[in-house]
Amino acid sequence: MRRIETVAIIGGGPTGSSLAHYLAGEGLRVAVFEAGGRPPIIAGESLVPATIEFLRKLGVEDEVASYSTLKVGASFTMPGNAEQMHFRFDEVRAAKITYAYNVPRDRFDRTIADAARRAGARFFAARAQVERAGERVELSKETIDRSDGFLDRQPDLIVDASGRNRLLARLLDLPTQAGGRRDTALHAHMEGVALERQGHVHSSILDRGWSWRIPLPGRTSVGVVAPSEYLASLGDTLEQQFDTCMQRDRVAAGFAAEATRVTPVFKYSNYQLRSQLGVGPNWALVGDAFGFVDPVFSSGLCIGLDSAYELSRAVLAGTPRAFERYQSHVIRHLENWYRSVGNFYDGRLFTLFKVGERMRETFVGGLVEPHFLKHMPRVFTGEATSQRYSVGLLNFMCRYGLPPGYDPDELAVR
Repeated sequence: MRRIETVAIIGGGPTGSSLAHYLAGEGLRVAVFEAGGRPPIIAGESLVPATIEFLRKLGVEDEVASYSTLKVGASFTMPGNAEQMHFRFDEVRAAKITYAYNVPRDRFDRTIADAARRAGARFFAARAQVERAGERVELSKETIDRSDGFLDRQPDLIVDASGRNRLLARLLDLPTQAGGRRDTALHAHMEGVALERQGHVHSSILDRGWSWRIPLPGRTSVGVVAPSEYLASLGDTLEQQFDTCMQRDRVAAGFAAEATRVTPVFKYSNYQLRSQLGVGPNWALVGDAFGFVDPVFSSGLCIGLDSAYELSRAVLAGTPRAFERYQSHVIRHLENWYRSVGNFYDGRLFTLFKVGERMRETFVGGLVEPHFLKHMPRVFTGEATSQRYSVGLLNFMCRYGLPPGYDPDELAVR
């Protein structure tokens, strides 16, 4: 593989822009093609503590903090509003970072893109057209012409950061791995939503599916993730489906009783889909274009920003082995989050938490609790999601650490 000097990135969201920042800052010629037309609100508004490291690498944490809501923990409501669990980041043993932010995505995305521009990346308001050339890909002549001379030939590397549009994966018909859920997510911004803990992101298990509540400045992002056929039965339009769910569901009716929806409703449906290949002869996938797991633990931007940084290291190394390491890293990262999400949906995760609360009162439980508190919570803050031992311990306990008398199906998501 020859030295990579020019890179074309398709998509100017946070993942593509952060990759552009790293590469342009190292002197590479980086063109970012962003067609525009993004919806006014975008899923992925809540960060986990592990993302703070990347905001610092990009030099934008102070700016992000100036317009965001400080996130200090997470709260979970069990089925039927029967029980709540609250989780503070500063209670996590050995945590490096004990806070995160909930971000208005329009401003957040502009912040990361502006950082890339300051580093020297060039943005072009044009839809990139990509053509297949065997196992390689090429930008169309029209796309190169739209770069106004910035690209005078085919780039050395083309990166798909198009998100769930998955431009290159579709073009190359890459093999994929789908998760077990076939849900749809509907989300909107609301005012007057009830919150149990200030500074917490809230997740509630509903009669069908689950919901998120993300406090933002002046409003709250509310989402519903449920089986597609169930949501379709609630009305003919997205607004009817969302509003009916807020009214009929026992849990949602509680926190949304005094709430008013102030935006249209937006829909996402291609959940839990991962490409099994992330690199090729002259191309790479990054962020959601590589794979998306589920919004339940706010993993999307964490995976995206992490994959952008790791891909930048591979590009700068410029060797096939470096790209193989990048691909393996992202696949492992996606798989680890996917397993944690699975433990949420089948009820084992919260059942394990209940067991832990009971065991804490015993002598043995008191001895092992510090070890568990060091490893398992850091999976959900993103700091240990790529560490085999921490993820392995969580999965082992969810599968084999539930004593008789504890039925995880009682806390499963329907």
